[in-house]
Amino acid sequence: MKELKPLQSKGTMILISFFVGGLGIDRYMLGYSNWWLKLITFGGCGLWSLIDFIRIITGSLKMADGRDLQ
Repeated sequence: MKELKPLQSKGTMILISFFVGGLGIDRYMLGYSNWWLKLITFGGCGLWSLIDFIRIITGSLKMADGRDLQ
């Protein structure tokens, strides 16, 4: 059985996404396995990072296993 990532705080994830979202750190902390794609494309030239930032703020981006952020 796969070990669950610790539940992340929404406020912390907003800050991480804003400052280092282009490196994929936010996706890594949420447990997604495709975080490295965001790293090598510099956050999809900023577009993917912006979309993830907005999704974290609105609550539509959840942990990789489906749990809501704290």
